[in-house]
Amino acid sequence: MTPRPGTPAWLSAEYDRLMSFGADGDPGSYLDDRGRTDTRSSTFTWIAARMTHVHSLGAIRGRDAGRAYAQAALDKLRTDLHDDRHGGWHPAIRPDGTAEAGKSCYDHAFVMLAASSALTAGLEGAQQLLTESASVYLDKFWDASVGRPRDAWDSSFSTCEEYRGLNSTMHSVEALLAVADTVEISKTPAMSELGGGAEAWRERARTACEFVIDLARAHGNRLPEHFDASWSADLEYNSDKQDDPFKPYGATPGHGFEWARLLLHAEATGEPDDRTLAAAVALFDQARKAWGADGHDGFVYTTDWDDRPVVTRRMHWVAVEAINTAYALHERTGDSSYGDLYDEWWAYAADAFIDAENGSWHHELAPDGTPEATVWPGKPDLYHTVQATLLPVAGLKRSFARALRQTEGS
Repeated sequence: MTPRPGTPAWLSAEYDRLMSFGADGDPGSYLDDRGRTDTRSSTFTWIAARMTHVHSLGAIRGRDAGRAYAQAALDKLRTDLHDDRHGGWHPAIRPDGTAEAGKSCYDHAFVMLAASSALTAGLEGAQQLLTESASVYLDKFWDASVGRPRDAWDSSFSTCEEYRGLNSTMHSVEALLAVADTVEISKTPAMSELGGGAEAWRERARTACEFVIDLARAHGNRLPEHFDASWSADLEYNSDKQDDPFKPYGATPGHGFEWARLLLHAEATGEPDDRTLAAAVALFDQARKAWGADGHDGFVYTTDWDDRPVVTRRMHWVAVEAINTAYALHERTGDSSYGDLYDEWWAYAADAFIDAENGSWHHELAPDGTPEATVWPGKPDLYHTVQATLLPVAGLKRSFARALRQTEGS
């Protein structure tokens, strides 16, 4: 009898299946639908960092192939993608070997996450990578005056863009919590004092979460994504480019789910807090309204500020984050209704998104469930899906790497 999607046996098998996807590809490169390196595409820092993170988790769980892949991806972050002249990381390296311009908080947050997981896995060069990425992040991106990050600079870190974004803030929170755990378990004084120590990293994450709690309350639990330099929301940003893959117009229900989960992760590092829990529940309840908003199964990608669908294509990561947050709320509250949604949404995702023929998951579907590639061509990484298979093992209180290290007894 085949295990039901979302159950421990099924998650274990799906984890193994996912980790084999693209295992022969070039670390950090864009993968096509079959997991082959797309030689026409650039090599991206965010992909190399996410894959370093994912395969470091595999290394912690004893996967030798995962360790080798994670080391290769980490080495690419330390060499090709690193800006030896100005510091930090290029967004990407083109096929001709030239670097794309700029420096983004999104990329640098994922480099910190990657370095944290890699160090927990004991990879060579991970401590140096974490030390440098944390230093660059605190110096160039983290704005202590507001408790949130700046979004982007030019390549030389000379001019900071006016734009501020909630997406980079969200992934910063994830990285900040991971760095805190890595710093806390470090056995060297230099690492344990990095950035002021573990609690300083957690406090940065909590400060950003407080902003989001207030932001959600002010906007009916629909989170604005785009802001100016003073953090005033621009609700019409990219209204002429509504399906931008990183900065779409309108509200993004998937980020509502993801923020709800991250609020619970941040809360779990301290004492239970009713205000944080209430905000997570409210964000979840609002985001789930995107299910079937256009009359078809699944979550629409974006809505306007009156909940009308804008981009109706289905993204795999939105379904994953809905599943993750249902699990997190069930663990936090014990309310069985969240467990029911977890089961329901896993059944949907397994049927709609898993590509049994070519591997991994379809990253984008049309409303009728047909695979598409308008916003996200190919299957560039495994970050969301692998974390979904591991969340019930890792739980809420620790970063994935630290939790798995404790679970595996290393």
